[in-house]
Amino acid sequence: MELREVEVLLVLAEELHFGRTARRLYLSQPRISQTVRAVEDRLGGRLFERSSRRVRLTALGERLCEELRPAYEHFRRAVTVATDLARGVSGELRVCVASYAMAGPFFTRIVREFQQRHPDCRLTVTEEFPGEFSRLRNGLYHVMVHRQPITDTDLTVGPTLNREGRVLLVGAGHPLAERGYATVEDLGDNSVIPRGGIPQAMYDAYFPTVTPSGRPIRRGEAISTTSDILHRIARGELVHPTTASFLDYYNHPEVTGVPLRDQPPVDSALTWVTGLENAAIRAFAVTAADVVATVDQLSVV
Repeated sequence: MELREVEVLLVLAEELHFGRTARRLYLSQPRISQTVRAVEDRLGGRLFERSSRRVRLTALGERLCEELRPAYEHFRRAVTVATDLARGVSGELRVCVASYAMAGPFFTRIVREFQQRHPDCRLTVTEEFPGEFSRLRNGLYHVMVHRQPITDTDLTVGPTLNREGRVLLVGAGHPLAERGYATVEDLGDNSVIPRGGIPQAMYDAYFPTVTPSGRPIRRGEAISTTSDILHRIARGELVHPTTASFLDYYNHPEVTGVPLRDQPPVDSALTWVTGLENAAIRAFAVTAADVVATVDQLSVV
């Protein structure tokens, strides 16, 4: 079996969709179908069951992919290591921050230090909300700065960049602004943003479906940008659980933050697809860890 065939089978097993598999591998959809049929003909059995509505693995397909995946990942990592040794830290590193509040106060220092250490590597940083991990898997970005919890098993969680307490953003005239603090129980009297593209584990941690007493927490209309969140808070349509630094990076004259008392602090960290790790990713993670450690040591002194 050729390596490209293995790649097609494994990606299709993840996506269970011929169109998405084709886009991810930069191939045509007919090419994906032809490859699958050719492998099935050689093996003498169906690997996928296809209908107009769904694609799913057969028992044979599941077993084959289970056997192929470790070998494929080992091969890909060996090629990556060899390429890194030959090239060093060069090329391009694309970093995504879902929001600069997640990146934390030392992120600019991390970027500057990385550029000084590795001038042959072109670093680009882009802010894109929400923090969809599919952007890592399809290669649009190499590294993402994201809040914990990060639970996807194909991702490596790198160094922690920031830890901070939680706040609830409310309109300036909101009763909670007058009171000066909020609890999760207060969310039952308000609406929060819908999930959209926010990873499920993070969304559940910030936006529970019910209050501690069991009252449902309403979801507002879909949002597309951070500015959209702020404007809806100011109009009294939403409240927004987030972290204390949010208003350092994004502000609205009619939005304020009050402490969310019964919620623990949260961490933000670097994350990347384990199977796509390369020298530039490792170097950026090392740089981030060094900068954060230096800052921590200075704060102790």
